[in-house]
Amino acid sequence: MFQAVTEISNAAGKLAMSHFGTLTDASVEQKGPLDLVTVADRAVETFIQQQLLAAFPDDGIFGEEGASVPGTSGRTWVVDPIDGTFNFVRGGRQWAISVGLYADGQPVWGVVHAPAADIMITGGREDAPRLNGKELSALRPFDPDKAVVGVSLGGKCPQKNRVDLVRFLIEESGMMFRNCNSATHALIEVATGEVDGHVALGESTWDIMGMWPILTRLGAVSTLAWADQPLDQSLRYVIGKPEIVQKCRHLVT
Repeated sequence: MFQAVTEISNAAGKLAMSHFGTLTDASVEQKGPLDLVTVADRAVETFIQQQLLAAFPDDGIFGEEGASVPGTSGRTWVVDPIDGTFNFVRGGRQWAISVGLYADGQPVWGVVHAPAADIMITGGREDAPRLNGKELSALRPFDPDKAVVGVSLGGKCPQKNRVDLVRFLIEESGMMFRNCNSATHALIEVATGEVDGHVALGESTWDIMGMWPILTRLGAVSTLAWADQPLDQSLRYVIGKPEIVQKCRHLVT
């Protein structure tokens, strides 16, 4: 199963790259402030949905661009065809295809493909995380002298909350922070050790379902109780090393 979905993600990456750098203004629509959707998003989601249904006809599918297929197996594939569409449109490399498996009320496996950055990362509860085929090490111990956290500052989050988050990070936290405009890519940075954790004040399940089981297998902890989170609900959370979660927990409660 894991290999089949990885191959689907790889093919979806090639489809996305065929659109990358070639979009016209007519190919891009605005869903909200700084929230874009393109013909590439829709084409990639349609492709992934068709391939998953062919491979796993009893499973459900839930996607950002409207995919909603009820299943009978108790498993749901949660799909973000291009997380970081704003970056994609601008020609940046920080965007990714995310496919995560949700079962028994928990994220259990995921594959994330960032073709412009040459990244394929897979793993979960029963599958050791791998980056481009090489097994990833567990998260390194926290070093407060080099602390850095990723943040999501998208339009889904009220402005006051965003201001309070930045003020805390600048004035009180003693940490550096990064915002790459893609939750999926930001979580890749946690897995690779580029940051110690991630704070989000309004992400969607499709933004994070692919990376979440990979991170928890690597030793990340979080504030999020999945049993209390419907798939269509906006999410506030901290995930990463325990010290980061402790420092930033108050921001999401």
